[in-house]
Amino acid sequence: MSNSGFASQNGAGGTYTNGPSPNPVAFYPSNQGYVPPTQAAYMNSMLAKAPTPPGLNTSHHQPSPVGMTQHSPQPVPLHVSPNHRTAQAPGSQSSPSPLLSNSYYQHPQQPPSWQYGGTPPPVANHVSSSLSTAPQQPSYSSGKSTPPVFQNTMQPVGSVPPYSSLSNPAVSAPPALNVVAPQTHHQYGLPPTVGPAAMRGTPPPPGPPTAAVPPPPLATHNDAGSYSTPPGQINRPVGTAYPSGLQPNLYQSMPGMQTSPHMHPTPQQSSAVPQPYQQPSYSTAQQLSPSLAGLSLQSETPEALRVVNLLQERNLLPSGTVTAPTPCLPQDLQKLNCSPEVFRCTLTSIPQTQSLLNKAKLPLGLLLHPFKDLSQLPVVTSSNIVRCRSCRTYINPFVSFMDQRKWKCNLCYRVNDVPEEFMYNPVSRSYGSPHKRPEVQNATIEFIAPSEYMLRPPQPAVYLFVLDVSHNAVETGYLDVVCKSLLDNIDTLPGDTRTKIGFITFDSTVHFYNLQEGLSQPQMLIVSDIEDVFIPLSDTLLINLKEGKELVQDLLKSLPQMFSKTMETQSALGPALQAAFKLLSPTGGRMSVFQTQLPTLGAGALKPREEPSQKTSAKDIQHLAPATDFYKKLALDCSGQQVAVDLFLLSAQYCDLASLGCISRYSAGSVYYYPSYHNQHNPSQTERFQKDLKRYLTRKVGFEAVMRIRCTKGLSIHTFHGNFFVRSTDLLSLPNVNPDAGFAVQMSIDENLLDTQVVSFQAALLYTSSKGERRIRVHTLCLPVVNSLSDIFAGADVQAVTCLLASMAVDRSVSASLSDARDALTNAAIDSLTSYRTSVLTIQQPGLLAPACLRLFPLYVLALLKHKAFRTGNSTRLDDRVFAMCQLKYQPLEYLMLMVHPALYRVDNLTDEGALNVNDRTIPQPRVLQLSVEKLSREAAFLMDSGTVMYLWIGRNCSPDFITQVLGVQSYAAIPQSMNQLPELDTTESSKIRAFIDWLRERRPFYPTLHIIRDESQLKSDFMQNMIEDRTESALSYYEFLLHLQQQVSK
Repeated sequence: MSNSGFASQNGAGGTYTNGPSPNPVAFYPSNQGYVPPTQAAYMNSMLAKAPTPPGLNTSHHQPSPVGMTQHSPQPVPLHVSPNHRTAQAPGSQSSPSPLLSNSYYQHPQQPPSWQYGGTPPPVANHVSSSLSTAPQQPSYSSGKSTPPVFQNTMQPVGSVPPYSSLSNPAVSAPPALNVVAPQTHHQYGLPPTVGPAAMRGTPPPPGPPTAAVPPPPLATHNDAGSYSTPPGQINRPVGTAYPSGLQPNLYQSMPGMQTSPHMHPTPQQSSAVPQPYQQPSYSTAQQLSPSLAGLSLQSETPEALRVVNLLQERNLLPSGTVTAPTPCLPQDLQKLNCSPEVFRCTLTSIPQTQSLLNKAKLPLGLLLHPFKDLSQLPVVTSSNIVRCRSCRTYINPFVSFMDQRKWKCNLCYRVNDVPEEFMYNPVSRSYGSPHKRPEVQNATIEFIAPSEYMLRPPQPAVYLFVLDVSHNAVETGYLDVVCKSLLDNIDTLPGDTRTKIGFITFDSTVHFYNLQEGLSQPQMLIVSDIEDVFIPLSDTLLINLKEGKELVQDLLKSLPQMFSKTMETQSALGPALQAAFKLLSPTGGRMSVFQTQLPTLGAGALKPREEPSQKTSAKDIQHLAPATDFYKKLALDCSGQQVAVDLFLLSAQYCDLASLGCISRYSAGSVYYYPSYHNQHNPSQTERFQKDLKRYLTRKVGFEAVMRIRCTKGLSIHTFHGNFFVRSTDLLSLPNVNPDAGFAVQMSIDENLLDTQVVSFQAALLYTSSKGERRIRVHTLCLPVVNSLSDIFAGADVQAVTCLLASMAVDRSVSASLSDARDALTNAAIDSLTSYRTSVLTIQQPGLLAPACLRLFPLYVLALLKHKAFRTGNSTRLDDRVFAMCQLKYQPLEYLMLMVHPALYRVDNLTDEGALNVNDRTIPQPRVLQLSVEKLSREAAFLMDSGTVMYLWIGRNCSPDFITQVLGVQSYAAIPQSMNQLPELDTTESSKIRAFIDWLRERRPFYPTLHIIRDESQLKSDFMQNMIEDRTESALSYYEFLLHLQQQVSK
């Protein structure tokens, strides 16, 4: 099929500004076509900064018309740095350095650098299938105890202004309000704040010791090009009357600072009688400087701006996890800010102007984990959700109360009325303190929405399973695992009494199952006309789970045997998906597809595109884009009918995930990939599949969801990353939303923020829970605005920058070429360090200098270049590479960073020093080591955690006592070649290492497999490939990479 006419982006395009919106949410009929814009090709005319290995072809791979990017507008015109030149060795004038001759950066032409935050050209909106908002609740709350409910006894007084939903419905007079206190939710391995473990630096080359370079003095560089001395620290006391009040144009200092983290109302505020509003007096002497520099730069250099010479300092990494930087806000505001586990910005200090952002050479964007499992989540029930009348922002901790009856929006600055019922606080049972309401005290909050947030009755939870039953599928044995897992978890599927379930199987034909009540056993219906597939029955293929549970259980018990003798080798996946779409269209729901081979029949049939010879010689990897637009078009149809498709790919052969993955990417589904899956031959994959499937079946799910991200006037969002479809320019359509999905957005500064001290970002996720409630989860983040480059660098979040660049590089790989993406990643590190050196440092000294907050940036960039998604060489299968790219676009930051930069621990000498106590278990906390063979020892054992896989490497001369007490074998030679589990032995060493591994696994929603390996193991090469700091056949070592960066930065 032709894929012309499909741009490489997820849905609607166009730059928008989050201000007053004439049409905040538009719902479209389902029969409208999808008319995307064409994709502009990337210009690629500059020489590469990276050294070019000899003998490489210099031809360029042409961009494919179908890409993996998921942003609304067309690609940003690319900015070319003037200093991009061919790399030269230090000290040489023209010839490449022998050290760098076997370069990892193999593209001879330099792709232009990213122009961070630049406004892209406008693109016509994409209008696609309908977006209805029927409610269906995911298993939202799985807490064991019922939180207290506070009844609002105050009656509404006077008229209430009509606040609307995302789609501006009319609002009736509100009834009583209930506030549910923060409730405990079921946690599935609640992860830490930040994903990857810390790492240490690389040793310098042998030679005489070098004296430490003293840190050059810093100067505050403003946008006009002048330098000024950083002002001192200024504290902002918290006002006693309205501590959450925040003027949009200046911080105000109030007397009577409260230091308690919980700002309890005074007796006057708690009184049931309204008190006259006392406007606090403000001292102009304590106003902040326009750049907020007083909060970020004190009289001495802050730690974030400590100058680090990367070529000399070895101990760059903390012993534990890398934490997110704290925005330089007054303490009372920061206490109310959104958790970095949910909402992070690449720059925690926002530049005043786009030109200042361009000088910093750092990307501006947000990373979100909006539906994350939270242990504490305030839930509010109200018929009148207070929102700005202009831009529809939800009231939040960062609005300004002008008086008791007026509040000013922190995004568009409109002054709004405070509704009468909002004056009563059901938590404190007080009247006259709107600033004490839960909505104004919590940056993350969930509303149970009233009926005007629904366009149709709540959608039931509907689950349809589409199963490959061809000979290849039956041979893998996956069908037994799926059926057994469904039988074990059928009572814990999220839903209520309306939950429906259905099954479709397929090989060369499509099979339906009649589960009508009254039948003694399920009835199979076969449709052999795959060219025009139809639904043989309309009412009994999807049945109420509660009423037809016995028939469903009978079907699950018999399915594996029904096809055990099949010799059918063909796969009609496309027709099966078409049939499933027709079956789910009336209600919406979740489609779970299990596929084990390349589709060969009917619509969507594919041909093998992977050529083994290309893996060894190709400079640019081909076939990263879809081969057909069939799966994308079908996904857009599914999205319009509130159907999400989750794909489980279990195969030992090429399946063209680049094409099949579109069915999930554009319908807000998930992709699970199990290469070389086989029940008997690959037990570790089987274990991982079982654990992942249990999590998948039982985690909470939100149906027919939409998400909008708003930001302060002057900022705009222009590119989205994740699995979704963009409707009406800025509205993300999410037929399903799950707690394991992450999103990212790129931003630009459209208007100067010269009169703005802080900016805010708000993500609102409207969804239907599996219990049939319409809910709105709102996250609000507040960040300061600065006018100096030093402040911008001081607030850089190195992990958020890395993850956003990873998503951008995936887009570049598909729309241009893999080598373009790799060179752009290298240039990102070069450009930012060059900007720091030339614009922030006042005394130039030799070495590769970086601020402490970005000391890990070159290491993370190198880790990306060696990641399976972007690496070169002949060791990566095409499907493995494409799945790695899917992970980079979809995984939340805290899980993704481990996949980018694994953690290495020595585990043969675990102690209780610094150990954690979790649920009466002692969890050792070994130090994180550099990813270098230098850190390995044949006398020790090491655990490597790479996110989805763990390796326990046993040294040849490791202590026999450790081997016996942990592995249960007598000697190193007795360790099995294939060992995937640690035996439960009654020894101290066994208890410690198992407790540590279990703790690591519990902190993520997916199940990492464990491989015990030794020097002779086949998996040792995989283990060694994660040694990022070492040189490989096609990649530089970390120290060589630093030399290359220094050469480019010094030009």
